[in-house]
Order: sequence, then C-alpha cells, then structure tokens
Amino acid sequence: MSGVFSVPQPINEPVLSYAPGSPERAALKAELARQSALQVDIPVVVGGKEIRSGKTIDVVSPHNHQRIIAKVHQADAATLESAVRSAVEAQKEWASWPFEQRAAVFLKAADLLAGPWRQVINAATMLGQSKTCFQAEIDSACEAIDFLRFNVHFAERLMREQPISSPGVWNRMEHRPLEGFVYAITPFNFTAIGTNLPTTPAILGNVVLWKPAATASLSNWYFMQLLMEAGLPPGVINFVPGDSSMVSDRLLSDRHLAGIHFTGSTSVFQMLWRKVAENLPNYVSYPRLVGETGGKDFIWAHPSADADALVVAMVRGAFEYQGQKCSAASRAYIPASLWPRVRERALAMMADIKMGDVADFRNFMGAVIDKKAFERIKGYIDQARGQKGVTILAGGGCNAQTGYFIEPTLIQVEDPEYRLMCEEVFGPVLTVYVYPDKEWEETLALVDRTSPYALTGAIWAQDRAALLTASRALRNAAGNFYINDKPTGAVVAQQPFGGARASGTNDKAGSILNLLRWISPRSIKETFAPPKDYRYPFMNAE
Repeated sequence: MSGVFSVPQPINEPVLSYAPGSPERAALKAELARQSALQVDIPVVVGGKEIRSGKTIDVVSPHNHQRIIAKVHQADAATLESAVRSAVEAQKEWASWPFEQRAAVFLKAADLLAGPWRQVINAATMLGQSKTCFQAEIDSACEAIDFLRFNVHFAERLMREQPISSPGVWNRMEHRPLEGFVYAITPFNFTAIGTNLPTTPAILGNVVLWKPAATASLSNWYFMQLLMEAGLPPGVINFVPGDSSMVSDRLLSDRHLAGIHFTGSTSVFQMLWRKVAENLPNYVSYPRLVGETGGKDFIWAHPSADADALVVAMVRGAFEYQGQKCSAASRAYIPASLWPRVRERALAMMADIKMGDVADFRNFMGAVIDKKAFERIKGYIDQARGQKGVTILAGGGCNAQTGYFIEPTLIQVEDPEYRLMCEEVFGPVLTVYVYPDKEWEETLALVDRTSPYALTGAIWAQDRAALLTASRALRNAAGNFYINDKPTGAVVAQQPFGGARASGTNDKAGSILNLLRWISPRSIKETFAPPKDYRYPFMNAE
C-alpha cells in the first residue's frame, strides 16, 4: 500500500442521558443485572495468553461489600519476568508497523467501546467502583473513547512535525518509541485513566506492562478484552495485576524500563522516582517519568460572586463520586457577606442528596472505594468533632455495615490552616473558611500557600477586575483553572489535565503534550549530492 493517510477527525463522544424510558437506561439496567449474577475470574495476560496463578484477591462492590464480583489472579515474579521478555520481543514487530495500522487498532477499540462494549464497561465501573450511571458514562464511556480517538489524532499531528531542509538536503524526523517497556500504574477512581495510561504510549509504538488498581480490576479487565478484540497484537500491552510493592520492585530494577505512566498518590510517585534514581546507571536509557498525583483543590469566591451558582459548584465539585476525584473541591474560601446565603442553599441541597446502591438511579452518591479509604476519611471527620473552632454543619455520618458509606460532609473552620484545609482527604468532605470581605486579596495569598498541591482550582466573581487579580495571584496554584465553574469535569482535548508542585509532572493528559513524552525522536539528514573534495572555497589562492 502507498499513500498519505489521515485519521478521522475526532469529536468528543456525546454523553447519553439515561433518562427514564431511554434505550441506554434499559440496556444498562439489563447489563447491571447480568453482571450482578456473575463472579468473574480475572487472569494475568502475558503475550496474549491468560495466566492463572491460583493466588487471587477478591473484588467487592463498595456499596455492598459482601458481594464478591471478581477474583483476580496475582502475577508472581516469574510471570513478570515473562511479561518483560514478551513486551521487549513484541516491540520489534509493533514499532515497525506503519502508523496507520497501529492507529486502526485503537480507532476500532473506540468504536467498540462506543457501541457493543459501552454498557459492559459502564456496568463494571458502577459495580466495582461504585459510580452512578452518569459518573460511569462520563468516565468509562465518553472519556475513554475520547482518549482513544484524540490520542490517535494527536499522534498523527506529532508525526507531521518535521524539520526544514536546505537545497540538496532532505531532513526528516522519525518519531521512534522509547527503547524498552513502559510501566503503566493506574488508579481505581477513573476507568478512563486505566484505559489511557497503557494505550497512549502504545499508539506511538511502545510496549506496556499495565498494573491496574485491584479495586478497578473488573472494568480494566473488560477493557483489556476489548483491546484484544480490536486486534492488539500479543505482548504489546501485558495485563499484570499483583502486589504493588513486588511488581514495582521487579519492574523498576529491569534494565529495559523506558518509562512510568502513573496516576495515584504523591507519596507513591515520589517512592517510584527515588527507586528509579537508585537504579539509574543500570537502565538502557533514562526512563521517562510521567505522573499525576494528588490535589487539595480549592474554590475561592469574591464578594461579587453569584451565590446560587457557586453553591451548585461546591456541591457537585465536592460530592460527585464521593469526592474521590483528584480534582474534587475539598476547600472553599467564602466571603462573609455571601456566607449566610451560601450556607442556607448548601445545607438544603445536601439534605436532598440520596446515597446508596448505584443500581438505584435515584442516588446521587455511592460508597467510597474500600475499608481503608473509609477508615481514613472517617478519621478526619471523627477528629473534627468537638475540635475548637471546627463545626460540622452537615453530614459526618459513616456506616460500613453494608457498604462503605460516608455522608456528604460540610465543615466550617476558624483556622484557615487547620488540617482539613491543607491535607488531601479524597472523600466527600468540603471544608469552608469564611473570610472578611475586605481581605479578599489577602485570602488569595492564603489559598496559594496553604497546600503543597497545584492540581485544580476555581475562582468565582462577577467583578472582572477581581477575576484578573485572582488569576494572577493563583497562576501557579492549579494546572487546571476554572472561572465561575466547579474544579472538576475536564474533557479530553478541551481542558488537558494535570498539575504541578506536589500534584505531578503536568504532562497534560488529553493533549498532544502528553504524547511528546513517549517518543525518542531521530533526526535524519540525507544529502543527495555530497561533496567530493575536502577543501572549502575560502581556501583557494587569491
């Protein structure tokens, strides 16, 4: 075949409504019922072959932790060794494929996910990660589809980036994959991150060892099956669930480690970075480290803010998906003049929120992911009770009898540096500091210095000059910055996602910038009529 091929122009996948009577609602309900009757046996996948070690862990529904929905086989050291060999060997063929052939695999995967696999993976996300149908739809369907389609588009744009050539010379840039394997470590809270972290490097010819979060194994396993149906060759992405410490120790010590694509906690990413540094002399090449970690995401309001819209942003931004988004609002700074209205409206909205099994579509919230998360979040709330200068205005209830349920919780503090204003909670807890109106500029400095993170943040004002001042003051406080909106809900190719400071390397998932990290370019100069005399004209006699 010959020709210059162009991939289809991507558009963001439409979000289905799941309104009563809609076909998508009926299809999802049926798939939830089907999957609820199953207990899935999830293998390790190496070189396209399913491996069952016999050592398994249980995956339960967070909102009904007596329900075991899957058993996940754990990769052992020998399996990991085999996975590395499989990946390195597979890259020889995969990296040599024409780009359009690799692209076709992921474009097909996107269409499969938009079609027959949509409700399979949505239902698995709901059952395994306790997302409502809407939160699953915007994540495991729309965002995952967008990542696949737009990353292929970004890769094509990247490959069109070529140097200039002078007369007699043709200069070219080969966008090679990294030499070795990429270690993709994915979190529980977004199925789309689980799909994106292994596939983005693979689109560019890299090979990947993918370690999914144990609690997201069900949705991630279905996506791995989808990739195989889409035609992904064996060994390009190896699916290696297992003990985090053991898997990381083995893979980070391998000389073929070419990169880490990570989303998770700041402490874990820093540990990975240290281990890579310790092993640096042993690697074939310097590994690329791309990480998106934690956040202590803020909402700041000016006295001119629209109080009613502000409250919706606070409630949605803090409590959707139980506050388990790295972008979730967890601290708010409200001027005293707005606080009575904001408090009244927030308490009324929160009193109306229903929480429970996500299969009941009337619920706005499900459960937090597991017992460890439940105990951590409960610990913050328990410490706040009776603390001087700390008032729990709403919520605070914690019940793990059936599922790991924590009520949406609104807390007011007198000390803007109280731990709930500084530390990442990763749960449905929003802490508010009420400031004197005249100190709004001083409060901006407080917002900037309070937390080590810089992931997302939102400012609210009708006063345009105040918006400009706030944008300048908080320029480095958030990698994703929102004006008169909640600090969550970034859309691929619209709001590329990532933060700096303790929040990560800010390599912007959902943009061409992320793809730059997964190539090792080679400059090629071809001279058509090379000189045959070493002497230059300046050397001639006068």
